[in-house]
Amino acid sequence: MTTTPQTKYLKDYTPFPYSINSIDLHFSLNEAYTQVKSTLVISKSTKTAGALCLDGVGMELVSIALNDTPLHEDHYALTPDSLTIHSTPESFTLTIETLIKPQENSSLEGLYKSNGMYCTQCEAEGFRKITYFPDRPDVLTVYTVTLEAEKKAYPVLLANGNLLTTGPLSGNRHYAKWEDPFRKPCYLFAIVAGDLAVLNDTFTTKSNRNIQLQIYTEHHNADKCAHAMASLKKAMLWDETRFNLEVDLDQYMVVAVDDFNAGAMENK
Repeated sequence: MTTTPQTKYLKDYTPFPYSINSIDLHFSLNEAYTQVKSTLVISKSTKTAGALCLDGVGMELVSIALNDTPLHEDHYALTPDSLTIHSTPESFTLTIETLIKPQENSSLEGLYKSNGMYCTQCEAEGFRKITYFPDRPDVLTVYTVTLEAEKKAYPVLLANGNLLTTGPLSGNRHYAKWEDPFRKPCYLFAIVAGDLAVLNDTFTTKSNRNIQLQIYTEHHNADKCAHAMASLKKAMLWDETRFNLEVDLDQYMVVAVDDFNAGAMENK
């Protein structure tokens, strides 16, 4: 779907009338499709909040439930680029299941698959191609992400934040669960799944915390990572010396792959 860019003016800005307190995402990566289950904990941020309008493009809505009660089609409106819930309580949990096809995503925005690897590009408005969400930079929330996939083809499953758990699943599949404890806009969301090499190292902060450092890349580029790791450690030391800022995560990962469609993303 081709869209015409629209000019947006600061004078027209109004805050989003809902607070997204947290989002829990579960990705089931399959060769024919990817199933995405999104659980949003939401509350109204203004007494005059009306319908809840979420952005969403190029996906199939499987189900939607409010506080675990399935919503009938009369309770929401679905268009090619949005999902609107007509009426909501002051605070609630919204569970949405969708299907997307990353292997057919030639826009390379949102979640796409290239050369056997899943990558994301969500800046500036790519997250709406992953799940229904207010895809705007002033909506911040905390993310928990579970990825599951076939283990041989996708031995590495990455997302923002700190790794919580990993483990095997039936059918030669496995999973990894990640938590990013700091609120961020959805354009900084990232996941990667594939067969990647990794260079491991550590960095000791000024408060004597040991941070795990990892640089992931394709196997044919693995010999190029040492310089990047040295640069990363110097950058962390510079942040501490110049700004008195320590890295706030327990691990810090960089993914550098041939099939990323932009120069870089500032995902932490």
